Amino acid sequence: MTEKTTPAVTATEAEAHARPAWLVFAGLAVVVVVLDQLAKAWIVGNVAPGQVVDVVGSWVRLILSHNNGALFGLFSSSATLFGIGSLAVLVLIVWYHARAPRNLLLSIALGLLLGGAVGNLVDRLRIGYVVDFVDIGLGTLRFFTFNVGDSAISTAILLLLVIAIRPAPRPANADA
Repeated sequence: MTEKTTPAVTATEAEAHARPAWLVFAGLAVVVVVLDQLAKAWIVGNVAPGQVVDVVGSWVRLILSHNNGALFGLFSSSATLFGIGSLAVLVLIVWYHARAPRNLLLSIALGLLLGGAVGNLVDRLRIGYVVDFVDIGLGTLRFFTFNVGDSAISTAILLLLVIAIRPAPRPANADA
């Protein structure tokens, strides 16, 4: 009769597997902020306010707009309140990531969320509004104008929903 042996796991290795993926979280947040700010700088430098640039026919267009509200321009004229709220959200995102068990998908979702929030906060603090520029729709039926940061936030929300509704993985020894 052969006995199965499992290799001993040191405390350091167990701790490393339990910690969140900080490099993924922070790295993705930085990438989102950089892409968001570069895209906004390009738009501001190359598209005049009110100018429409067709990218994919009239389905996807670039239109420079100034957003004083929250995500997708909702609740406009509350920029100061959203700036303060954004700072609190940034702290909560980092705090939650620090305390969450290691989960790569969660680190990706929270990194996207952090990057999108920081990208939009940079605009609010620097110029008093958020630069939006992606316009999607058919004819006169248009979605809210958005930016790279908004896209990252929306993707993060979808990933968080997937994490919340997917079944928890079963431990390897659950059948024994």
